[in-house]
Amino acid sequence: MITVGIDPGTRRLGWGVVRRDGNRIRHVAHGVIVLDPKKSLAQRLHRIELELVRVLEAHQPDVGSVETLFFHKDAQAAAKLGHARGVVLSSLVRVGVDVAEYQPTRVKRTVTGRGHADKRQVAEMVRALLSLDEVPPSDAADALALALTHLRLGPAAEAVAARQPTARSRLPEALRRRRSKPRRAV
Repeated sequence: MITVGIDPGTRRLGWGVVRRDGNRIRHVAHGVIVLDPKKSLAQRLHRIELELVRVLEAHQPDVGSVETLFFHKDAQAAAKLGHARGVVLSSLVRVGVDVAEYQPTRVKRTVTGRGHADKRQVAEMVRALLSLDEVPPSDAADALALALTHLRLGPAAEAVAARQPTARSRLPEALRRRRSKPRRAV
C-alpha cells in the first residue's frame, strides 16, 4: 500500500509518500511546494493543484491522508487553510485516490506518543521511524507523519486489530464469570 500524506498550506504545502510492504514501512519521497505569497490566493490554489497532481501521478498512491480542520485563532488564516485543504481533497479525488482524515493531535500521538508534541519532535520521530539520514523540513515531516498515521491506524490496521483478541476475551470463561460477580465482604 502506498500512502501520501499532505500538510496543506497557502505558503508551503508539505507532502510525503510512504509504502508498506507486509510489516515493513519505507520512505518513498517527500517535498514541499513553496508558494509565492505575493501571488493572489486563486493563483496559489491553482499552483497547489498543478503541483500536487504531478506528485500524485508520479507516485500513484492508494490513499491520501490529510489533517481534519481544527479551530484557529485567526479566522482569515483558517479560511485560507480551508481553501488549500479543499483543493487538496479535490485533487486526490480527481485522480482516484481514497481520502483518510486524521485530527492533528491523533497524528502527533501516533508518531510521538504525545498528542501535543511540537514540530521538532514530530520531525525527529519521522526521521527515526523512516530511517532517514536527515530530518525533513517541518511541512514534509508533518505530511510523512500523516502518511505513517494512516498506515498505523487506517482500514488495514483496523482489520489486523479486529483479528487480535482483546485482553478480556483471552480470559478463560470461568475466570470472566468469577470477575463479574460482586465480592463479599469478609
